[in-house]
Amino acid sequence: MTTGDELRAAVSARRDLGPDYEDAVVDSFLDRMGQEIDRRVDERLSQVTPKGRQVARQGPPDGQRLALAIVSVALGTVSTVAFMVLGEGRFWPILAVWIGIIAVNSIFNGSNSSKDKKD
Repeated sequence: MTTGDELRAAVSARRDLGPDYEDAVVDSFLDRMGQEIDRRVDERLSQVTPKGRQVARQGPPDGQRLALAIVSVALGTVSTVAFMVLGEGRFWPILAVWIGIIAVNSIFNGSNSSKDKKD
């Protein structure tokens, strides 16, 4: 039954029963409407947060993570090309650059990923 149907039924019941039962009809209608509102709120909350839990995000936003990843890869690529142009025997500096990039990204994103696994 829709809200409009509920209201029409309550008005019809009030007409049939007379003014003596008006308070009981109104109370019954308001109780049913309260239950319907509660049901709708619960339904919406279950769609937003699974299992009724608040999802608290900690750590950097996704945009910052993406920006760091893009900048890191760009700088790593430029550094690699620069060391390759300089000549042979530049393996260790290239390795150091990429290890540094991996370390910075891991530290920046590590705190949030470990909390995600716990939930």
